[in-house]
Amino acid sequence: MFKRLKEDIDAVMERDPAARSRLEVYFLYSGFKAVRAYRRANWFQRHGMKFIARAISQHSRRRTGIEIHPGATIGRGLFIDHGMGVVIGETTEIGDNCTLYQNVTLGGTGKDQGKRHPTLGNNVLIGAGAKVLGPFTVGDNARVAAGAVVLDAVPAGATAVGVPARVVRINGEKVPQEAAQPSRTLDQIHVADPVSMASI
Repeated sequence: MFKRLKEDIDAVMERDPAARSRLEVYFLYSGFKAVRAYRRANWFQRHGMKFIARAISQHSRRRTGIEIHPGATIGRGLFIDHGMGVVIGETTEIGDNCTLYQNVTLGGTGKDQGKRHPTLGNNVLIGAGAKVLGPFTVGDNARVAAGAVVLDAVPAGATAVGVPARVVRINGEKVPQEAAQPSRTLDQIHVADPVSMASI
């Protein structure tokens, strides 16, 4: 338990330049609080106490503005920056060391049964306001630009931008309607526009 707590705090300290201390993260960061509440709710969910799990989830939603269904599967080191308006659906799977910005939705399209929400690989970054909708995979080290609406799978190491989202780079190479090299930075805005690229 304490190891996972340390990993969640480390994720914020490593990726948020505004984080000044671990105490500040523990007591004041809504994204951190939402992830901690999710981990408690998920324990109850896995042990068949779904009402309690959902109650914890809804209480956390009211406190933080972040809704994480207790049935979601979340790996180590998830960092939710700012977080207000983030929604993570029941069958969502999130790998290790992923970053979500405010107003991100990892949701369904409303027509799928069973697995209805996306699967994120490791080290995935989802920019502010992006919507990832449906039961497909966003591969390891992929980036989704702010405001994008992703309705199909995104390959590993790709960058997806636009509405609907298109992949514009893969492994550092520009590709018509395909995507890009993973970035170690959290830059959400310096991403090529697929519409302007198509007219070149």
